[in-house]
Amino acid sequence: MRRLMCGVMVALACCSVSERVEAVQEPAARTGQRAPGDLIDLNQASAVQLESLPGIGERTAERIIEYRRQNDGFKKVEELMNVRGIGERSFLRLRPLVTVGEPKTDAGTRD
Repeated sequence: MRRLMCGVMVALACCSVSERVEAVQEPAARTGQRAPGDLIDLNQASAVQLESLPGIGERTAERIIEYRRQNDGFKKVEELMNVRGIGERSFLRLRPLVTVGEPKTDAGTRD
């Protein structure tokens, strides 16, 4: 009887762990969230991707995209502080989460 109970407990624990792993591994694109360690490219990101950053809402994401359009893309990450609503403190929080790659040729907004 004791072995049966142990077997049941192990089976339940495995099911619980498996569900947690699946939830963690759900693709970032489907959830609208970015995976830990993924950097957001300021020259490629959609508004939805930008909104996944801490402190970036819909309006600030639109301002980032507008800045990108008006300036032919970001040349360096520090330019993010030129966007209205992003000061030094916000920039310091965002700096490890963003990067600057080649400017996007199609400057779409809500993808």
